[in-house]
Amino acid sequence: MSTAVARLVALADPERAAGMAAFFKTGPGGYGEGDQFLGLTVPQVTAVAREHLGLPVAAVEELLEDDRHEVRLLALKIMAIECAAKRTSSERRRELLDLYLRRTDRVNNWDLVDASAPDVLGRAVLAGLPADVLYRLAASDLLWERRIAIVGTFPLIRAGSLDHTFALAALLEPDRHDLMHKAIGWMLREAGKKDEARLLAYLDAHAATMPRTTLRYSLERLDSEVRTHYMQAKQRVS
Repeated sequence: MSTAVARLVALADPERAAGMAAFFKTGPGGYGEGDQFLGLTVPQVTAVAREHLGLPVAAVEELLEDDRHEVRLLALKIMAIECAAKRTSSERRRELLDLYLRRTDRVNNWDLVDASAPDVLGRAVLAGLPADVLYRLAASDLLWERRIAIVGTFPLIRAGSLDHTFALAALLEPDRHDLMHKAIGWMLREAGKKDEARLLAYLDAHAATMPRTTLRYSLERLDSEVRTHYMQAKQRVS
């Protein structure tokens, strides 16, 4: 057992782990079916990650291969923290990005995606990585790769670059999974913070056809009258 894993195991909370297993739907047919939990908080895992920055890529991949959720989260937090740090070399960023894209099969729950996609992938796209990777992931049969695609646009949104967020939202609109509906609505809401007029124009074109959850999330920070207008547009075609 590696030192990093031993640190996590020492913090394990079986009672909390049972609650997390239920919350992340690990039962048969759930989106997290079979996932295993130690019962740790994100701040606990993040603290251990900060103690193990600079791990060899092979060691990070070994963490990703672990069946325990928090061990995979540890790997992803190490990657995200390093990719977000200005002092990290371009070579190291590329190695971590290559690992991430090669092992998206282990970024296999919504919190794992959200903890890693913006800093590992999104920052790379913002820095010049061809955005084709986002559209390739968006076309995947794997739920988590599709979520990586849309959540990965978060750094672009913060930088005021909204084209890919709106394009991917439209492309992914037919997605049937509620975890995608929530992620798309979340990114649309964030895009609206940068350019409300553009969000409203998007809603004019899509409110009637987008999933109700996506619409509700995208409207959360708008005035009540605006929210009512678009929800009624949705109701008229439901």
